[in-house]
Amino acid sequence: MQSRKSTIILLVSFFIGLSVLLYPAVSSYWNSKTQSKAIVNYEAMLAAYKPEDYSEIFNAADEYNRTLYSLEVPLIEYKKIEAKYWKTLDISSTGMMGYLTVPKINQELPVYHGTSDAVLSVAAGHIQGTSLPVGGENTHTVVSAHRGLPTAVLFTHLDRMEIGDTFYFTILDRKITYEVDQIRIVEPSDVSLIKIEDSKSYCTLLTCTPYGINTQRLLIRAHQTDASQKSNIYIANEAYRVEPLIVMPVVALPIIFVLLIYVMFVPVKKETLGEEDL
Repeated sequence: MQSRKSTIILLVSFFIGLSVLLYPAVSSYWNSKTQSKAIVNYEAMLAAYKPEDYSEIFNAADEYNRTLYSLEVPLIEYKKIEAKYWKTLDISSTGMMGYLTVPKINQELPVYHGTSDAVLSVAAGHIQGTSLPVGGENTHTVVSAHRGLPTAVLFTHLDRMEIGDTFYFTILDRKITYEVDQIRIVEPSDVSLIKIEDSKSYCTLLTCTPYGINTQRLLIRAHQTDASQKSNIYIANEAYRVEPLIVMPVVALPIIFVLLIYVMFVPVKKETLGEEDL
C-alpha cells in the first residue's frame, strides 16, 4: 500500500511539473495560432469589398495622416483628432488595421489601433500620435510589441534586425515595404527619433530592451522603399504547424494520466507465502 502511495505521488508530481514546464511553449503556440487566424479572417473579410471601397478607406487614412502632420506636436496633440483615429482602417470593427510581416525574424503579426495591455499581450499595437501605416510623404508610423513574454514571441527577436533588412505592412489590398536604415537604443522618455520628418516616409518598430530588464527602448527605423503595391493572396502555410516541443506534452500527459488511473484502481496482487517463508 505504501508503495502505491509513493507511485501516485511521484506520477502526480511529474504531471504537474511537466505541465508547468511546458506551459510557455503551449501558450506561445496557441497565441501564434490565434494571430494567424486573425490574419486569415482579415483577408477573408476583404472579399466583401470592391476596389472603389478600398480607395475611400485609403483616402480617409491619407487625410488622417495629413491632419496629424499639420499639428504642431503630433505626439501630444493627436487627441484633437482621436475620434477619427479609431474608425480609420478598422474594417472588421476589431481595431485591426492590417498585419506586419518581418521575414528576418519569421514573424507575422496583426496590427491593432492603440497599445493597450490587451493588444500588446497578443499582437502589435500602433502608437497614437504617429502616422497610420499606409506610407506616403510626411509620415512616420510607429508600431510596438512586447519582447520576452513567456506566452508569446512577438518582438522577442527584434534585436536580430540589421541595416538593410526589409519588412512590410499588408493594409487592405496593398503591401507597403520598408528597409531598415537606423537602429538605436534610447531612454523611454526620448521620442526625438519617432517624429514625422518633412518629405520622409518612415516606419519604426519599437520594443523594450535589454531582454528581461526592459529599462530602455529598441528602435528599428526603416524608410519606404517603393510605392504601395497590390498584395498577394494570404496563405497560412506555416500558421498551424505543430512545434516539436508541443508534441511531447501531448503524448506524455495522457500516458501519465493512464498510469495514474491504473495505479489508483487496479488491485494489488497479494503474494502467497511459501513454506520456506514461514
